[in-house]
Amino acid sequence: MSTTPRISSAIPGEPAQFGNGLAHQPAIAESFGELYAAFWGSDVLSARLKEVARMRNARVTECGFCRNVRFDKAVGQGLGEEIVDDIDWGYETSDRLSDAEKAVLKFTDAVIHDPELLTGDAKAALQRHLSPEQIAELGLGLTLFLALAKALITMGLEPEAMDRTVLPTPAPVLVEAGPA
Repeated sequence: MSTTPRISSAIPGEPAQFGNGLAHQPAIAESFGELYAAFWGSDVLSARLKEVARMRNARVTECGFCRNVRFDKAVGQGLGEEIVDDIDWGYETSDRLSDAEKAVLKFTDAVIHDPELLTGDAKAALQRHLSPEQIAELGLGLTLFLALAKALITMGLEPEAMDRTVLPTPAPVLVEAGPA
């Protein structure tokens, strides 16, 4: 993990950080933001299960920003710090994580590490707790989480230090229709 910026700020005089580093490519950054918001705006999979997967990705990739951000919708669905603390190695034995959350975590590990982790009992558990639509949404979300964490780390855009922060859950921007 590195917090030494490897990309400059697109805003003269401002230190490099995630938002103004990506501002070198505003159209692409905006499109990524819209996709990320669309993912979080979908209710096919609960925000809590999405956040469980995001927290596992943050722990595995060691993304400091990702580890310290919580989205308010998942917090509102009961994802407290005592549960987040169990999203670590050995999560399979947690008494606080639900069976569905454990299945999501196993799927997350398969995406990050090795698809062979999702065979036999792990595959059956995932299919027992999630519909095909939910699994597809989770897989796409994990792709976004992993890419975002790796980009932050590789570009050195993580903050030196960061307190635990609850942020509004990303939401699609509503465009008002003009006069007919």
